[in-house]
Amino acid sequence: MKGPVEFTLNGAPQRLSVELQRPLLEVLREELDLTGTKFGCGEGQCRACTVLVDGKPTRSCITDVSEIRGSKVVTIEGLAPDGRLHRVQEAFIKEEAMQCGYCVPGMVLTVAALLERNALPSEAELVEALNGNLCRCCGYTNILKAARRAAQAEEVQP
Repeated sequence: MKGPVEFTLNGAPQRLSVELQRPLLEVLREELDLTGTKFGCGEGQCRACTVLVDGKPTRSCITDVSEIRGSKVVTIEGLAPDGRLHRVQEAFIKEEAMQCGYCVPGMVLTVAALLERNALPSEAELVEALNGNLCRCCGYTNILKAARRAAQAEEVQP
């Protein structure tokens, strides 16, 4: 069934008329041309498609667009709206926490959401937050280093 969906995307109001059972991931990539959110498994298992919905990491491949009505959605493109990298993005670069980079948008958004809730997470909390975000290149060591670096960053950014 097609219908209107209104939500805020990366700080901008959106009103779309789309199939309501369509995955948010498809709408972001195909209707809104935001390709930073990646299609991985299509089953919500790898979390490459993670976006933030009202500040919570959400698997966009299994979230119907109707479920985000009235919500605030942030994609990797909207994490640093002022053009300056978010501290998590900076940490991923400094720690070389990517190989192919396919999982990185989901990882970055997951860590950013954690730091928003808990500015100084423990090692166990970092690991728990990232549990389920899969990296096919097995870059977990540097990903955790980057998460630690971002948690220790002095300047807190949105």
